[in-house]
Amino acid sequence: MKIAINCRLLLKNKLEGIGWYTFEIIKRIAINHPEHDFYFLFDRPFHPDFVFAKNVKPIVLSPQARHPFLWYLWFEFSVSKFLKKNNMDLFFSPDGYLSLNTNVKTLLTIHDLNFEHFPEQLPFLTRKYYQYFTPKFAKKADAIITVSKESKKDIIEQYGIESSKISAIYNGANKMYKPLAVNEQQKVKEKYTNGSDYFYFVGSLHPRKNIKGLMNGFNQFCEQTTSDCKLLVIGEPMWKNKEIKQVLEQLQHKERILFLGRKEIEELTKIAASALALTFVPHFEGFGIPLAEAMFCHRPIITSNTSCLPEIAGNTAIYANPNDIDSIANAMKEMYLNKEKREELIENCKIRKNEFSWDKAGTEVWEILEQNLPC
Repeated sequence: MKIAINCRLLLKNKLEGIGWYTFEIIKRIAINHPEHDFYFLFDRPFHPDFVFAKNVKPIVLSPQARHPFLWYLWFEFSVSKFLKKNNMDLFFSPDGYLSLNTNVKTLLTIHDLNFEHFPEQLPFLTRKYYQYFTPKFAKKADAIITVSKESKKDIIEQYGIESSKISAIYNGANKMYKPLAVNEQQKVKEKYTNGSDYFYFVGSLHPRKNIKGLMNGFNQFCEQTTSDCKLLVIGEPMWKNKEIKQVLEQLQHKERILFLGRKEIEELTKIAASALALTFVPHFEGFGIPLAEAMFCHRPIITSNTSCLPEIAGNTAIYANPNDIDSIANAMKEMYLNKEKREELIENCKIRKNEFSWDKAGTEVWEILEQNLPC
């Protein structure tokens, strides 16, 4: 069979959450099913690392789709034309977009509906595109995958999609995330914080990630303890956001908040495995891959008590209200001061991490793809 896959978010050294999802899922699908031909659709020159097997045929379609108008042109004209001209049997789009202008069976992954709940956090045209097209995409798709039970529930409630059409399949974590020996952890601390303990955040610096709330909570934590802990913020801005800089400048303990930008996974795994805890308090998530990554490193978690986050973090986390600075600060204080609690959460991580596997996710996604292939 001929299966086309939207691969436009596979960008070398620039993978974010959905990019990693795409990478991990389609790599397994292509390698494990040499009996099928996979057409990977890119919107720009591709890196050979993304051509995972001999049965993968990379295709570059214009234009480069990095703007709402260009998203429309790419999916509704370039992609639909390719699917028809080359008689594709199935189209899989792992990033929430699809072509309405095609009769080819389509499998769609919708990661979350953040834009329905916090529309003000997105640029105007992006917000309007999502709000107008995503309900149409959901109805058009022959099957939908999402990444948590909470996200499935949200799609059903927002768009009236039948439950039987949606499958909730948990994400995994890269196998490079693993515990570090104490002496190796100390080397990482010396490198980044002159030996001090630290909390860390990783992700795009998108407004929904609540970096401002995290910084304010950490600043209050610093005021209320004698700790010399630091906060490491790892990631790049998704949208231009001057507010983060403005908030930082007003904080008394701003020198203890370190923005590291993007880090390659080899270094990121060491930072994660050496932290006191992951601090991940977004307003809204569909899954939250950093949670699983922290579990794989046997690191405890501070996260929000909203959306899917309690479903994913389970008993590995201390929970905070992302809209309450006191709540975030109190969670940090409990994590820092209560060694017994930290050790309990670490032991829970060792068990709960087994719930999240890219191998399992890849197998389950393939089963849905296979169900939708022509007989």
